Amino acid sequence: MTKSNFFPAKHPLVCAIAYDGLCTFEFGIAVELFALPRPEFENWYRFATVKAEPGPIRAVGGITVDAQEDLGLLQDASLIIVPGWRGADTPVPEDLCAALRAAYDRGARVASICSGVFVLAAAGLLKGKSATTHWRYTDKLAERYPETAVDPDVLFVEDDRVFTSAGSAAGLDLGLHIIRQDYGAQVAASVARRLVLPAQRDGGQRQFVPRPEPRARMGSGLAALQDRIRASINEQWPIERMASAAATSGRTLARRFHEETGTTPSNWLKVERVSRAAELLENSAIPLSDIWETCGFGSAETFRREFRKTMGVPPARYRERLGAPPLR
Repeated sequence: MTKSNFFPAKHPLVCAIAYDGLCTFEFGIAVELFALPRPEFENWYRFATVKAEPGPIRAVGGITVDAQEDLGLLQDASLIIVPGWRGADTPVPEDLCAALRAAYDRGARVASICSGVFVLAAAGLLKGKSATTHWRYTDKLAERYPETAVDPDVLFVEDDRVFTSAGSAAGLDLGLHIIRQDYGAQVAASVARRLVLPAQRDGGQRQFVPRPEPRARMGSGLAALQDRIRASINEQWPIERMASAAATSGRTLARRFHEETGTTPSNWLKVERVSRAAELLENSAIPLSDIWETCGFGSAETFRREFRKTMGVPPARYRERLGAPPLR
């Protein structure tokens, strides 16, 4: 992965691509970050909305966008943003792909927010590069474009003037990253404060991904064992105890577990403990010092280590971000 060495020219031009079916939130991110006048900063960006195709541009929510500029303007852009796309399986117009390739070859930076990554991939700009997208689409992106190294956990990726962000709001993180590169950390922090955002978020999108626990087949002996363990998740469940509860040997239990859930008994139990802890962090005020015991981690250190490994952030930070606000 390589980073850009970009120093903004006087009022660098940022172009956001508008298309029929425009994702309004992702487009709004581009407008808020790069189009909003900021007279307190010298040499701030110029901004233009470029239509990807002829005809009306109807945005999600019943809005119609009147974009006056066509794809020819991309040849003057220093940064091009694709704010989502109308569908991961929807074809990308070849005129748009060609314009993006030409602008990139000229030296422009290109960026995508959320599903906009499929536009960059269709244009051939992700070949041999690293990228990310919304967690719902990472597997599809990796399968469809095997020459792209897809990172499903991070908020954004930068690779040789190509920037891709994870889902939706991660476009804010990517935009602030670009502003930080162009104008420095102090300016990026000022923009973030105006948006009531942290200047930089740690962790990745892994913490926001629903994690369905592997379940055995309904009616099988393993399903009953899983229910029993969940009911006493605070207790220790070594493989010997699991096997005894299932009236089988440890080796047979491990084989059956893998056949029915695709994982091992110990890994399944770790996921169960982390999932229960995440639920308590989100929906209760139970102190952290009690959660590790309630979920059977054995020690506070084991709790912190396993939770961070699975969710990407420490338990305390997870609660800060996703926990329910206290009642007033």
